[in-house]
Amino acid sequence: MIVQTPDWVKHAVFYQIFPDRFAQAAIPRKKLLSSDRWEQWDLPPSLQGYKGGNLWGVIEQLDYLQDLGINAIYFTPIFQSASNHRYHTHDYYQIDPILGGNPAFEEMLKAAHQRNIKVVLDGVFNHASRGFFQFHDILENGPHSPWLDWFKIEGWPLSAYDGSKPANYVGWIGNRALPQFNHDNPQVREFIMEVAEYWVDFGIDGWRLDVPFEVKTPGFWKEFRERVKAVNPEAYIVGEVWGDSREWLDGTQFDGVMNYLFAGSTIAFTAGDRVKMELVEGPSYSPYPPLFAKEYGEKIKALLDLYPWDIQLTQLNLLDSHDTARLITIAGGDKVTVQLATLLLFTFPGAPSIYYGDEVGLEGQLDPDSRRAFPMKESWHQDVLDYHKKLIAIRHQYQALRIGSYKILYAEGIVYGFARCLENEEVMVWVNSGTEPAHIHCTVTDLKTCPNRLIYGEGKISWKPEDEHTELEVYIPPRQGIIVANF
Repeated sequence: MIVQTPDWVKHAVFYQIFPDRFAQAAIPRKKLLSSDRWEQWDLPPSLQGYKGGNLWGVIEQLDYLQDLGINAIYFTPIFQSASNHRYHTHDYYQIDPILGGNPAFEEMLKAAHQRNIKVVLDGVFNHASRGFFQFHDILENGPHSPWLDWFKIEGWPLSAYDGSKPANYVGWIGNRALPQFNHDNPQVREFIMEVAEYWVDFGIDGWRLDVPFEVKTPGFWKEFRERVKAVNPEAYIVGEVWGDSREWLDGTQFDGVMNYLFAGSTIAFTAGDRVKMELVEGPSYSPYPPLFAKEYGEKIKALLDLYPWDIQLTQLNLLDSHDTARLITIAGGDKVTVQLATLLLFTFPGAPSIYYGDEVGLEGQLDPDSRRAFPMKESWHQDVLDYHKKLIAIRHQYQALRIGSYKILYAEGIVYGFARCLENEEVMVWVNSGTEPAHIHCTVTDLKTCPNRLIYGEGKISWKPEDEHTELEVYIPPRQGIIVANF
C-alpha cells in the first residue's frame, strides 16, 4: 500500500510545552484565582501544585519560539482537569479555565498560525477522570446510571477515593483517578471520534495520542485516522509508543510515534558511562549500557529498517520529555553529552522535538522535577541556546537534513559518521564521542560530490578522488561533532 504522511511534519521542528510551567502572561487577561494560590515560579515543583502558566503566556512567547526556529508546538494536555498535568480529563470540549479557557486557546491558535507555527494537542482517550461527567454520574447514581457501559465496572459499591476498599472499576495502571473507557462500547467510540474531529475542524494540526497501545478494540485507531484525515488530510497523528511500533506504523493508523528508540541509543552513545541509571525508567527507553560507534550504527540501521521511509520522515524524535528526567541531568550535568546528542537529533530523519527549557540548559530529575518552570532569563545557558539556534537554522537550510537519504559512512571506536543526501545536496555529519582527538581515513563510494565546507563545529576534512572512489580524511577534536556541506 502507499503510505501517506503529512508533508509539513517532515520540515517541522517541534517544541513540547507543559502549559502549567512554560509561561505566565505578563498582563493577565482574566483573573480567576489570586496569584498567592500558585507555587513560586522558580522553586522546585510538587506533584499536585500549580505554577500558574497559561496560554496567554504562550502567546507572549511565540516570538521567542519563532526566533528559535520553531514551527510546530506539541502541548501536553490542555483540557479542563483537576491536575497540573491535565491527564485527568474532565471535559474534552473545554480548555482548562486556569489556562485561559477556550478564548485563550482560540487566540493562541490564531497567533501561532499567523507565524506559520503548527499546533498539536495531546489526546488522552484511553481513560478519563473521576470528574468526567459520565463517570461522575455513575458515582452519584450507582447501578442506576445510564452511563455504566462507558467504563469497566466490576462490582458495587464503587470506591473512587478510599484506597482501603476495592475500587470495583478498572483504572489505568490501577489508578482510581483514571477510570478506563470501555472502547468496545460504540457510544464511547463515537464520542472520542467526534472529539477528535471537533478540534481538528477547530483548527488544530494534529493529535499526540497518550498510551494508545492500551486501546485493544480492533479497528479503533484505523477509524480514528479515517475520521481525522477526512477533516484534514494533513493532520498529524503521533502515538506515545516507546518501543517497536510496527503494529501501529503500517500506514493505516499513526503517522509516527515518539521515537524513544532513537533517544535511548543516542544517549547511550553520547553519554556513555555518565548515564545516571537511577534516573532512567522503563525497559524501552534504555540509554544503557554505553554504545560504541559500531553498536550505535547497528541500532540506527535497525531502527531505520523498521518502518516505511515516509513514516521515518514523520517520526517525532526526542531526547527527553515530561515522562523522563532531562538529558542534562541523566548525563550527570555533562553539557557536551547534550550538545552531541542534539547534533544527532537535528540531523536524523524525522521531526526533532525540543522539550521546553532544554534549549537554555534547564535541569530536572524524574517527575515532578522534570517539569520545572521555564527559567528566568538570567539563568539561561546562552551557549546552549546558541547551538540550538544554529542547528535548527542548519536543518531549515538544508533539505537533505529533512528528507534526504541516510547513509552510514563510518562507525568505529567512538567515531560515527553519516551522510544525508538529496539529489545534488549532500551533508556529512561526524561525531567523536571520545576524549581523544580522532584522525579518520576512510573510503567513500556512494557520494556524488565532496562535501568540504565546514558549517558547524571545529575540525578538518580533505578529499582525494580516485577512479571509482574517494579517499576521505577527517580530523575531529575530542568530544565534538561537525557538519560538512557541499555548498
